[in-house]
Amino acid sequence: MFLRIRTALALLIAITAGVPAMAQPSPVWNAADIKLQLKKLDTLASVLYLAAHPDDENTRLLAYLAKEKLYRTGYLSLTRGDGGQNLVGNEQSELLGLIRTQELLAARRTDGAEQFFTRAQDFGFSKNPAETFTIWDKKKILGDVVWMIRKFQPDVIICRFPADSRAGHGHHTASAMLAAEAFTAAADPKQYPEQLKYVKPWKTTRLLWNTFNFGSANTISEDQFKIDVGAYNYLLGKGYGEIAAESRSQHKSQGFGVPAGRGSSMEYFMTIKGDAPRQQLLDGVNTSWSRIPGGAAVGAMVDKAIHDYNIEDPAASVPALLNIRKAVQALPDGYWRNQKLKETEQLIYACTGLWAEAYSATPSVVPGFGMEATVQLINRGQFPVKLRKVDLPGKPDAAGARELDYNKFNSISQSLTVPADIKISQPYWLAASHPLGTYAIPDPLQVGNPENIPPLVARIYLEIGGQEFLIERPLQYKYTDPVKGELYEPLVIAPPVVANLNNQVYIFTNNQPQTVPVKLTASADGVTGNVQLRLPAGFAVKENSQPFRMDKKGDEQELRFTIHPIAATSANHVDTFTVVMSCNGKEYTQSIQHIRYDHIPLITLFPEASARLVTVDLKHNGNKLGYIPGAGDLVAASLRQVGYDVTELGEKEIMGNQLSQYDAIIVGVRAYNTNPRMKYWQSHLMDYVSNGGTMLVQYNVNSPLVTTNLGPFPFSLSRDRVTDENAAVTFLQPDDAVMHYPNEITSADFSGWVQERGLYFPANIDKAYKKLFTMNDKGESPLDGSTIMAQYGKGRYVYTGLAFFRELPAGVPGAYRLFVNLISAKQH
Repeated sequence: MFLRIRTALALLIAITAGVPAMAQPSPVWNAADIKLQLKKLDTLASVLYLAAHPDDENTRLLAYLAKEKLYRTGYLSLTRGDGGQNLVGNEQSELLGLIRTQELLAARRTDGAEQFFTRAQDFGFSKNPAETFTIWDKKKILGDVVWMIRKFQPDVIICRFPADSRAGHGHHTASAMLAAEAFTAAADPKQYPEQLKYVKPWKTTRLLWNTFNFGSANTISEDQFKIDVGAYNYLLGKGYGEIAAESRSQHKSQGFGVPAGRGSSMEYFMTIKGDAPRQQLLDGVNTSWSRIPGGAAVGAMVDKAIHDYNIEDPAASVPALLNIRKAVQALPDGYWRNQKLKETEQLIYACTGLWAEAYSATPSVVPGFGMEATVQLINRGQFPVKLRKVDLPGKPDAAGARELDYNKFNSISQSLTVPADIKISQPYWLAASHPLGTYAIPDPLQVGNPENIPPLVARIYLEIGGQEFLIERPLQYKYTDPVKGELYEPLVIAPPVVANLNNQVYIFTNNQPQTVPVKLTASADGVTGNVQLRLPAGFAVKENSQPFRMDKKGDEQELRFTIHPIAATSANHVDTFTVVMSCNGKEYTQSIQHIRYDHIPLITLFPEASARLVTVDLKHNGNKLGYIPGAGDLVAASLRQVGYDVTELGEKEIMGNQLSQYDAIIVGVRAYNTNPRMKYWQSHLMDYVSNGGTMLVQYNVNSPLVTTNLGPFPFSLSRDRVTDENAAVTFLQPDDAVMHYPNEITSADFSGWVQERGLYFPANIDKAYKKLFTMNDKGESPLDGSTIMAQYGKGRYVYTGLAFFRELPAGVPGAYRLFVNLISAKQH
């Protein structure tokens, strides 16, 4: 990130609106990129696109605005997509939000826009904005939108959705409502006045709705304002439909790989607030340098630099860019002056061929401990560049002045002490506990940032053409993989010791003790201390405290604790215990978790080393279960927790007729959407049921399905769902054995559910099925398709849209009891 800090406002803008994604190599522009950025330097305009989730954004329009019109373009997603489903792994909730944050950043690196967020948490599907705003803290989230408008200062705001039911999702509708309110509030100094210490009120010219034609929902008409965004850019060698497809295909956790579009493509708009555009999206907006007092002369200089640019010798543009920089510095302080100063400096670095990066010798460091740091830089152009000095954390003047000779590689290494007060690496929106729906962010200056500001930075002071420059580079970890080559990871600030547990839920079905292994890992050399478990009332531990000692960084030690309920299990209850490590006079309670996928940088976080303690009155018959994995769920691991022997089933077991040994077979979530082999396995699974087996299929979405024959008798899948996790449930088959064996199911078993009751319920259900429940959200008709069951031959088939994939990992006692009943067939 290139910074030339002049004022607090300039710093704020640079931090929150121009931070490059961590764990990426330093930006390198080719000669065509430089040409495009020179043209962008001549354009002073900004557009903010606003919607609710990752994947809501119109990537074709974003690419067109950012790379064809050369506007500063941003996407403000209210949420990080925490409430969706994961098609690449088993991460859910906040962890899924971390993945989707990185996917959005990858999308923005592709289409050229910038990425921002509010503190809103995606809590799952919402049917209307009234429900949404009972869970989101509307005042705070509206304030976040106002904050981003005042910082980004968009000339035009564009919504993806309308503020009515056509939006199709309560979050979507809420995003349009918030945009309309924030459009007015951002210009009013009486609204959110505490923000005015850092930003000024901002009046946006117009608010538009980017109308759409999605499936059966067509909101476009030819009398709407429209623009053709299907252009081809010779400098990029791509059309905006091709760029859009690359961008959208970054949403891999949602399975949104799409084909490239080519040729003319119209986008339509309705005006919600402000003046309606007639000819251009930014009608009435001065997009030239003359919008800055005294800027017209700078614009003329930029025009000449563009005209004189030699694509075969970008360094020849450096003198002109140095003059432009000096002229920009002389302009009155303000948003566009600071933005264009940063862009000019980036162009100077690119034209000189300057490359600079900073590294740590290890992937993680510990506050107060030592580390090795290296700064590497090279001047690959013929224009003279002088290094004045390098500052490293806690070590100013780590390197002195020298000429950066043409194409000569410079590497500067130093031993440092990591500042003792530096914070542990933790996504800022997850650093504090928060209520459902809204993240707690104590520092208002962090709001909007896609990621944490890098905590350890190298500052490289240069002289180019007699002018002083400052480049800041975050320290990263770079290494070489023998298959993938050179890779980057964010540098992790770790506590000296972390503790990891084998399970996130420990379930007690009686008062027998359970052994809890605690694996300690040292993040530094010479770590010693004691560890104990902080238990809730009702539980006791045999070992009060145990010592640990690890001599080398990376050493591991496993300690075992024995937990038991104080009284016999007679009621369902959920509580939490925490691992506490005492080391060097401080207490630490962190575990460590890595999220690693090839399409995103490594994510490391330090959640509490804690787990749920669940007491549940649970009985089950049978022991051996077969499990067909779906799209990333933790149900199999949850069933092992209550004593089942669970085997993952695949081609060999299913096609080899090895199913009769299993007391029940369970199909994971969305298996019929994601596993093409289900089409061929289905007849074998139905034979298993017919011969006396029990089979339970968890929810699938209604399209695409690898086969529509999901059960022994016909049914289809709808989009029906119940989003209120506390919705009342009526039992339709109260006398059926499934409600009494082996557990007596009552309405109490639907208490304490999380996020939702269920989704994508069956419809058009054959009469051979029994419908077990009805339930509904407030103001809606009862739905009777959440769970259906049929006798087929000698066995039982169950399809359920209930959200067991969320409830079992969350340790919901009643969900375990009901699930066990559904897979337990009474033997005659």
